[in-house]
Amino acid sequence: MSKEKYYKTLLSPHVTEKASMSLGENAQTVFKVAKDAKKIDIKKAIEDLFNTKVDSVRVINMKGKSRRTRNGIGKKNDWKKAYVTLATGEEIDFSMGTEE
Repeated sequence: MSKEKYYKTLLSPHVTEKASMSLGENAQTVFKVAKDAKKIDIKKAIEDLFNTKVDSVRVINMKGKSRRTRNGIGKKNDWKKAYVTLATGEEIDFSMGTEE
């Protein structure tokens, strides 16, 4: 797969309280991923982009919430998230700052 495909597969890290707790306890990182992404695609993308070793990937389809609007009831889009468990001793560094 090309780097462009990797960036289309991994949309963004998903940062919440629950995701932060799983990061500390289980060495898991949570990502928002494309709706058509498969586990093997997510694993390859993370291993190649972040130079880490991935043990497992769990994928969850999240249903969009219903919202009341001025024009009636609306609905947010459905999306997919992936819990990625890294190998022992591996970590992902999201800061892309310069080295000192």
